[in-house]
Amino acid sequence: MEVFAEFLSAIEDPQQRARTEEALSWVLKRFPQLVPRIAWNQPMFTDHGTFIIGFSVAKHHLAVSPEKAGIDHFSDEIRQAGYEHSKMLMRLPWDRPVDFSLLEKMIEFNIADKAGSKLFWRK
Repeated sequence: MEVFAEFLSAIEDPQQRARTEEALSWVLKRFPQLVPRIAWNQPMFTDHGTFIIGFSVAKHHLAVSPEKAGIDHFSDEIRQAGYEHSKMLMRLPWDRPVDFSLLEKMIEFNIADKAGSKLFWRK
């Protein structure tokens, strides 16, 4: 979590900071092979140099980005979980628990789907 310390300390709302730290810690623990990093001022995780999942903090939600392919693949499950999404990200409201099983599926999908990729982002 050291790589995310400065990012987390800049989140003023203690509940939002705690929720963000919970999500990032969970990813680190569940997927220890992923590399945590800050890029574009956002916490993210990579595998063999390719983007797997990223997070950003907004006023009303924690945004999770598995790229467009991840959103497209899980669009129905995102809605069934009660979350909203755009083309590129899923919104996790601050006042609701994180659906870690859905997050796990998204990460596993991206790891498998991008296993042979040498590109950071999908084309």
